[in-house]
Amino acid sequence: MKYLSLLNTISYAVKDDSYWNNFFKTKSLDNFSFRIHLAIFVEPYLNYILQGKKTVESRFSLNRIAPYHKASKGDIIILKRSGGPIFGLCEISEVWSYDLDPKSWKHIRKEFTRSLCAQDPGFWNQRSHASYVTLMRIKNVIAIDPINWKKNDRRGWVILHNKPV
Repeated sequence: MKYLSLLNTISYAVKDDSYWNNFFKTKSLDNFSFRIHLAIFVEPYLNYILQGKKTVESRFSLNRIAPYHKASKGDIIILKRSGGPIFGLCEISEVWSYDLDPKSWKHIRKEFTRSLCAQDPGFWNQRSHASYVTLMRIKNVIAIDPINWKKNDRRGWVILHNKPV
């Protein structure tokens, strides 16, 4: 399980943070009861998260793909820059999944624009053809020294570990 060595590296990187040090100390790395997600980010959104400005992450899609109905409260997200290294970690505190229709679009724009850092109309225009969205409130965001992690596909969201059934 290649991700276990990554998690060991990450747990070492956050050893000086009381929350994350305790988190990894009290969890068995080979028997997580939550999912571990790897999320790929473009700028400026990765920096917005690391700075605490962006408190909800969104993933819009044409199809029902991860994280749609795959992300849960208590899951962790590893934050990776597109084409670059891993720069951080956070935890999911709330999740909403929508089949998009005019009513849900209106609700999402009204309730989440600010927390998504999506005030630019271009954000919404780029996602206007989506049929599904997952919104995740995040907490316990921590920036870490860059960790190189090779990823060979174009997926923007990867589940590295599923919670046991």
